[in-house]
Amino acid sequence: MDEIKALSVGEKVPDFELDVYLPEKGDFSKLKFSEIWKKGKWLILFFYPADYTFVCPTELQDVGDRYVEIKKEGAELISVSTDTHYVHYAWQRQEKLLSKIGYPMGADPTHTLSKIFGVYDEAAGLALRGTFIIDPDGKLMGSEVNYFPVGRNSDELLRKLRAFKYTRENPAHVCPAKWEPGKKTLTPGKDLVGKVGERLKAGA
Repeated sequence: MDEIKALSVGEKVPDFELDVYLPEKGDFSKLKFSEIWKKGKWLILFFYPADYTFVCPTELQDVGDRYVEIKKEGAELISVSTDTHYVHYAWQRQEKLLSKIGYPMGADPTHTLSKIFGVYDEAAGLALRGTFIIDPDGKLMGSEVNYFPVGRNSDELLRKLRAFKYTRENPAHVCPAKWEPGKKTLTPGKDLVGKVGERLKAGA
């Protein structure tokens, strides 16, 4: 088998089909990325190392608390580990932190998807903590990868999703650090060079 080249930000994400466990239905299904994009939705892939671990359930609960808001932004989120969907089923039913999550839990036992996104750790045989934001055209817009010991913050994930949505809808604008909806943006041009601080203070 040819070696898989990991995607970089800005590249097109290939279509992919995952076996998933659907906690809200208590059932299994298959999910294709193209089905999400055809609906004009953003896609967030939330990789984590393994079921029945320690930091992972805290992350899955945290992003689960933001799932309704993520869906309101026109996005679908799928958590992914190298476990099977059957293990997802058992773990979600047993671990109390996961009792209320509603997003699909994707299975990557062949490690193919983890390798496509460059989060597969060969030594551990597990996926690193990777979060990927993909626009409705299938373009990879945002990437965050953490090593095993440190969990992520879903508040920042939601902020970045909203910022990418804003710049997609307003391509002449860019979002400065810590931008939130309703805050000032910038319009790049020669008149802005060297005057970013002044413009933000006065209003973009």
